[in-house]
Amino acid sequence: MASRSDTKTRILDAAEKLFAERGFSETSLRLITSKAEVNLASVNYHFGSKKELIRAVLARYLDVFMPAAAAEIKRLNAASSQASLEEIFSSLVNPLLDLNKLRTEGTTIFLQLLGRGYIESQGHLRWFITTHYGQHLDTFVSAVSASAPHIPPAEMFWRLHFTLGTIVFTMASADALNDIAAAEFGEHNDIEAVIRKVIPYMAAGVSVPVAS
Repeated sequence: MASRSDTKTRILDAAEKLFAERGFSETSLRLITSKAEVNLASVNYHFGSKKELIRAVLARYLDVFMPAAAAEIKRLNAASSQASLEEIFSSLVNPLLDLNKLRTEGTTIFLQLLGRGYIESQGHLRWFITTHYGQHLDTFVSAVSASAPHIPPAEMFWRLHFTLGTIVFTMASADALNDIAAAEFGEHNDIEAVIRKVIPYMAAGVSVPVAS
């Protein structure tokens, strides 16, 4: 049993790194098995298909992040009659940073994987997330909508996806951006500082009134 568990973990670790670096479409199962030093039959045995492997890689993060994020939003709502968008987005920071305890650079890897899912039109991931984590997702969307009731649902759909795109791009470019900020402005930011920098920008973008 220990051997099977170890094999499964090696596959997940190899797939996670390759998916984040190369994307889902450009990463073959043979490349994953080569990096994990297992045979193709092991992937089929533990996961059945590449789609299931992709979902399993993300589930390691989502199983931790989604309940923690929803709990933070509920705590925020209990403490405030109407939380602001900045407060709602800020409540997600600690659950995101806690992913670094799960895996080295877990926060960055998770957001890169999430971004890959949207960039590469992995429609099955949207189904997977809404089916398995829909209740937690609804908690977030409801809180954001309540804080910006002047934004119609269809417009909110777009703005939340623009927001996701912003954070994914920022995290994917964080090393380069931090190097530029250090060289040109003498700033030295860690991952938390970068996330907190982008929150006011995202909150303002989500809440700006719809043009008539």
